[in-house]
Amino acid sequence: MTVMVMDGQGGGMGAAIIKGLRENYGNELEIYALGTNSIATSKMMKSGANKGATGENAIIRTSMNVDIIIGPISIIMANSMMGEVTAGMAEAVSSSAARKILIPLTQENVNIVGTTGEPLPHMVQKAVKLIEED
Repeated sequence: MTVMVMDGQGGGMGAAIIKGLRENYGNELEIYALGTNSIATSKMMKSGANKGATGENAIIRTSMNVDIIIGPISIIMANSMMGEVTAGMAEAVSSSAARKILIPLTQENVNIVGTTGEPLPHMVQKAVKLIEED
C-alpha cells in the first residue's frame, strides 16, 4: 500500500504522521513525503518516508498514483497554508481516487462543525489507525 503524506510550512504535522505510521506499520507501507516547500519535505523525510518530493507538479503527479493521502484538511483548500497550497495542488488531492484521511487542523478562517478539538497527537493516532480499515 502506498501512502502520500502532504504537509507544508514546517512539516511538523507530516513528520508526526509519518512517525506514527512507521511505529504502527513498520516497513509494510510505502510512504511518500510531499511538501509544499523543501523544509516540510526534509522534515518528513527525516521521520522515515521512503521517498520525498517538493512542489506543485510533484504533488499533482503523485496524488494520482497512491492508495491513501493523509494530511491536514487545508491540503484540499486552495491558497491555504499562507498561500503554499496552490489551486492545482488542492484540485489534484481532492480529485484523486485515493482515500483521503484529513486531520481537521487549519490556520485558515474555517470552522469545522462536529470536530472535538482534540490535541494533535490524538488526531494523528486516529488517522494512523484508519489505515487498518483498508
